[in-house]
Amino acid sequence: MNKDQKNEVIELLKEKFSQYNNFYVTNTEALTVEQVGKLRRACFDKQVEMKVAKNTLIRKALESLDAEKYSGVYESLNNVTALMFSENPKEPALIISAFRKGSNGEKPELKAAFINGDVYAGDNQLKALTQIKTKNELIGEVIGLLQSPAKRVLAALLHHHEKQAEGTAAAAE
Repeated sequence: MNKDQKNEVIELLKEKFSQYNNFYVTNTEALTVEQVGKLRRACFDKQVEMKVAKNTLIRKALESLDAEKYSGVYESLNNVTALMFSENPKEPALIISAFRKGSNGEKPELKAAFINGDVYAGDNQLKALTQIKTKNELIGEVIGLLQSPAKRVLAALLHHHEKQAEGTAAAAE
């Protein structure tokens, strides 16, 4: 790979890191070509972009954007690295978990995840990442919580109104 090709890869990676607030750094070293193909298809089906690049090029791309912001990711850049980019912060974690169950294996291994400015390092973080709530899920919960008291007040008013109507009907008799 010559210098121009390396610069091209770095620019492509910089574009992806700028485009997405969430990315996962995974180790796909022990996977067969067939397994990598299945993983790529699973990513494609869920609108997750998967890119494989050399660790030094990934590091250079991150450092050129914001060396301090991404500093927690640098330790994970070793062995074979596949990056997963997604708008949804938990989708790559779900893909990795489902892929492991389907293949009864330990790969792909999560090396690190960068979620909205926070770094989750290590494979032991995968379960927690599958349980992250998305923005839409949080908005739905807040709306549900806000609607709940209003529904109770309306129900109480209706119930009170019905009792009053029963009381006047009984008094009229």
